Order: sequence, then C-alpha cells, then structure tokens
Amino acid sequence: QVQLVESGGGLVQPGGSLRLSCAASGFTFSSYAMYWFRQAPGKERELVAAIPTTGGNTNYADSVKGRFTISRDNAKSTVYLQMSRLKPEDTAVYYCYAKGATVQASAYDYWGQGTQVTVSS
Repeated sequence: QVQLVESGGGLVQPGGSLRLSCAASGFTFSSYAMYWFRQAPGKERELVAAIPTTGGNTNYADSVKGRFTISRDNAKSTVYLQMSRLKPEDTAVYYCYAKGATVQASAYDYWGQGTQVTVSS
C-alpha cells in the first residue's frame, strides 16, 4: 500500500521556522523525484520545491528562494522541507508529491494528504 504521510505543520508566528516531513512507503522511494506543493484558500495549488532522486539540483519557487530548503534521506524514505523566515502569505496546506523518475516508475505518481501551515501572530 502506497503512502505519503506529511507531518510537522502547525501554527507559527511570522519570522518563525517549521520543518515538514513526508514519510513514504509502499514504493521504491529512491526512484522518485519528490516535490512539495502548497494550496492556499481560494488559490490554485502551486509548486514550492523539487528534488531529484539523488538529492542534487534542487529547485524552488521564487517566492520561497533563500527561505525554504528541500532535502531527502533515501535511507529513511523521507523528504523534508525546512521553512524559515515564514510570512503570513506562506499559510497553506502543504502537500508532498512523488513522481517516478526511472523507466520502471515513470507511469506512477502519488500525493500525500497534506499538512496545514498557518503563519500568524
């Protein structure tokens, strides 16, 4: 059974930090590129950060560059999003997404259930 389980969300004051985790199971994690998306109320889901299978060449939305860091631990089948200097506009539900990056896995992709991040004083 494939699962992506996010954790680490919550309420934080502006300027604060949070670390999101996404634990994967049921598939070969190291064969999948991993992404964090977010969706704020009334807005479309947007890509926040991406990391390839080996962990190099990460990419970020312009709005989070220099504040967020995506990383992965293939041994633990987990991807992380370290969020710093948080702003109220970062408030959203954050989703973990896995997309197959090998020939065998390319037809598969999976979403997590999301974790709420609220930035407010």
